[in-house]
Amino acid sequence: MEMLYEGKAKKMYETEDPHVLRMEFKDDATAFNAEKRAQFENKGKLNKAITLLIYKMLEDKGLKTHLVADVDDINILVKKVEILMVEVIVRNAATGSMVKRTGVKEGLRFGKPIVEFSYKSDEHGDPLINDDYAREMGLATEEECAFLKQQALVVNEVLIEFFRKCGLDLIDFKIEFGRTAENGEIVLADEISPDTCRLWDLDTGRKMDKDRFRQDLGEVMESYAEVLERVRQASV
Repeated sequence: MEMLYEGKAKKMYETEDPHVLRMEFKDDATAFNAEKRAQFENKGKLNKAITLLIYKMLEDKGLKTHLVADVDDINILVKKVEILMVEVIVRNAATGSMVKRTGVKEGLRFGKPIVEFSYKSDEHGDPLINDDYAREMGLATEEECAFLKQQALVVNEVLIEFFRKCGLDLIDFKIEFGRTAENGEIVLADEISPDTCRLWDLDTGRKMDKDRFRQDLGEVMESYAEVLERVRQASV
């Protein structure tokens, strides 16, 4: 089937169903707005397996996602959606860009999660925006922004509990939402994996996510594979 889109980590293909696409996970790794690039064998396979298990878990908890069905090692079927150009970031502790922007100590725990919006634009470096920006740029209505924040906080609560079962501390994560082509319903889209979540080992504080690539810590795929094994065990 025809490829409709290729991003930094995935390819999207049409299927025989006009409302369903095939999402293929790539082995490419990027960081710092794609200034740093690499390829890791089995990265797509690992992220696909992790995303599938987590989306199934979220669906079981009543959260609506774009997941339709499993296909193979690197592909899943998903609902065709129009991605909202508002990325939602939820932070439970300080690290990454927040530390660079504010100078707060890495690992500082927040009394309540911090929710940020960013404009999904590689050209402009995914800048931080707020509800007013989203409204005036035509990215999302005020009501939609409120819904995105509310849903992101629910996802956060579910993921914190789930990852604790995995022996992992959910430091922060980025998620995307899209409007389904079939009825315009806003659902969780894209992926949830060590590419999009910062996960630290609960006992040792060892980073188990894409920061191992960003910071040249080594053992990138070994950490992803361990996350998958823990997610599998917690999903039984």
